[in-house]
Amino acid sequence: MANTKSAIKRVRRISRQTAVNRSRKSKFRSAVKKMNVLIEKKDKKEALAFLSKLNSELMKISKTGVIKKQNASRNISRITKKINSL
Repeated sequence: MANTKSAIKRVRRISRQTAVNRSRKSKFRSAVKKMNVLIEKKDKKEALAFLSKLNSELMKISKTGVIKKQNASRNISRITKKINSL
């Protein structure tokens, strides 16, 4: 366990940040799952409408460093390809 004042503060800060990162990662996963459901239903109109929201969400999350920017771009690219093939 931490035994200096600054180390104790860091432990508190890290635990708060871990909770924030966990919620952001969860938001990322659920947004991708929602898009996959729309694609499976072959609902191109809905999927295109949700694509801009998904793009915005993924870029916000990648900006904070929870996922890498390339990861977000790759996901968006693959999803866009799937939508265009509908």
